Amino acid sequence: MRILVIGAGATGGYFGGRLLEAGRDVTFLVREKRADLLAKHGLVIKSPVGDYTKPNPPTLLSKNIKHLFDVIILSCKAYDLDDAMASFAAAVGPDTAIIPFLNGMKHLDVLDAKFGIDRVMGGVCQIAATLGPNGEIIQLTPMHGMMFGERGKGKGDRVKRIETQLQGAKFESRPSDIIIQEMWEKWVFLATLAGATSLMRATAGQITGAPGGADFIRELRAEIASVAEGAGHCPRAEFLERTSGMLFAPNSPITASMLRDIRGNARIEADQIIGDLIHRAEMNKKGALNVPLLRIVYTHLKAYESQLS
Repeated sequence: MRILVIGAGATGGYFGGRLLEAGRDVTFLVREKRADLLAKHGLVIKSPVGDYTKPNPPTLLSKNIKHLFDVIILSCKAYDLDDAMASFAAAVGPDTAIIPFLNGMKHLDVLDAKFGIDRVMGGVCQIAATLGPNGEIIQLTPMHGMMFGERGKGKGDRVKRIETQLQGAKFESRPSDIIIQEMWEKWVFLATLAGATSLMRATAGQITGAPGGADFIRELRAEIASVAEGAGHCPRAEFLERTSGMLFAPNSPITASMLRDIRGNARIEADQIIGDLIHRAEMNKKGALNVPLLRIVYTHLKAYESQLS
């Protein structure tokens, strides 16, 4: 099975690298600068679960695509989606499965319009990673997993075939029959964490240790969960209980990658992670939902974006 990973950043580089480590047929679609860096230093993963280096990993430039791929793993930032789609379009055939690991849900509509729902699967990945000064991938916590599943009309046994390819790689993976529910639940958690830690410029533990901090996070999550419920995907009790440990544990060091991006004066996914939730709250079928905390978070993030050069 030919696998094309779009980009070789922290997320795509990590999962693609682990698949290479397991002997899978993986190619990275990259820009020239990243291709040169990988040729010079190799694909380097620094991880609490084991380091890995692949000298001169297989890379491909968009202009050089000559073959179709069976699976395309897409993990770009949501604001880069249009450019990413244009870059890999020539690699998509009638039976290609595109597995996107983007935040939020808006990207599904964009991908469906371009490639059709039967090619676009649902996907969720769980990893905290960043890039070092020489382009090395630094995994920040031992957490690393992905889920995927059909959304349209399933194409034969491709879920099983993809599952087989992922088995044996040094990360957790599983197919899901309720992938949209799981995508919504990740969005609830991510938007809560990103919204709170970016607004407060603090870890979850520092926020909950401050007066009113735990109530703020709890109420922000309730607003976001109400949007998910309005879309028919109310977060399950076991999900809320499991993620509460990360949000409310005393001295929890957890933050969102959005806060790391803000501290680095980088672009953020304000519209895709927070703004789209507000839009869906306004368009709720049973009447607009009241989401005042989400609106405060969004105003803050857009004010930050206005300062970027």
